Amino acid sequence: MSTVNKIRVLLVDDHPLVLDGISARLESEALLEIVGMANDGLQALELAAQLNPDVVLMDISMPVMNGFEASERFRIEQPDVKVLILSMHDNREYIVKLIKCGAAGYVLKDVSSSELISAIETVYGGGTYFSSGASQSLFSQFEQEGGQASAQAQEELTGREKDVLILVSEGNSNKEIARELDISVRTVETHRQNIKQKLDIHTAAGLTRYAIEQKLVD
Repeated sequence: MSTVNKIRVLLVDDHPLVLDGISARLESEALLEIVGMANDGLQALELAAQLNPDVVLMDISMPVMNGFEASERFRIEQPDVKVLILSMHDNREYIVKLIKCGAAGYVLKDVSSSELISAIETVYGGGTYFSSGASQSLFSQFEQEGGQASAQAQEELTGREKDVLILVSEGNSNKEIARELDISVRTVETHRQNIKQKLDIHTAAGLTRYAIEQKLVD
């Protein structure tokens, strides 16, 4: 009988009560395993090197090393680890900066347990996830600034590449995109590679940010 691999999660927050609360919310989920808890970004990096988590669920405001620095360090030193930010701040500058630092998602602390679990599963699968409050903040910024990416680059994408980009920005895996567009997974991978080369953007978070900037997603 085959065994389903659990998603290994490392929790990071400088408030012990918050860690206990998050752990209690997640520990009953059969597909998740809480492998450790850290109180700051530096401790998270050290524990991750020992415990090999799949996903790091991390706050922003912490002593010693904050979430921005830790996300950047994870991107460089442990790129296979997916960083999902869990914060009380819906500050759009924070969200954009964390995307640039390599975070795969941003969830506000007022989300339900089911949405938090869904966010963890999405980033583990290679997608990106932003809770509704975080998404609204991102849209607000790009509506005000008019977007920062090149419209010319968007015009270089084929219609099918734009379809794939939109589905990527919505957090879909290659398998889900293939099913939605009725194409093979290998074809999806080819489209994604072409999109990355044309836009010179090489992370799922970066593609999501581009799609938002160009208002390709609602």
